[in-house]
Amino acid sequence: MEAATPKKPRRIALVASKGTLDQAYPPLILATTAASMGWEAGIFFTFYGLDIIHKKKHTKLGVPPLGNPAMPVSIPNLIGALPGMTAMATSMMKGWMEKAKLPTIPEFLDMAKEMDIKLFACSTTLGVMGITPDDLIEGVDIAGAAAFLDFAADSNIQLFI
Repeated sequence: MEAATPKKPRRIALVASKGTLDQAYPPLILATTAASMGWEAGIFFTFYGLDIIHKKKHTKLGVPPLGNPAMPVSIPNLIGALPGMTAMATSMMKGWMEKAKLPTIPEFLDMAKEMDIKLFACSTTLGVMGITPDDLIEGVDIAGAAAFLDFAADSNIQLFI
């Protein structure tokens, strides 16, 4: 009788390329949810997405109202460009997240590390964006596109967020 081959866990590979507060939540929510279901998960942070894992920036991510059609309150571009509007939109979104009892971005990142979610910083765009490995939070791997593609190739789901 042949021994059954152990089933490989499902895997999700996500690409985070935007560094605003509203764009930081989706990859972190998806990755932590997948990990809680026993899946392997990895997020590849590139370009402005590197702000999500930047030591000094990840606690200060904002929501720009200018040209953001998803804002629930229709804010004309002229008003959205006024000083203080980004702070207002950011405060509004943080309030929604708190009311929904969602973790903050730093809390999500801590959860991700505790759940062994692979956090990849794009080695190419680190240089483009003027970011050094020392600028990143602990637990982030520096990886090129080829290394992430290897991870993604064995994934059941790949998403660019």
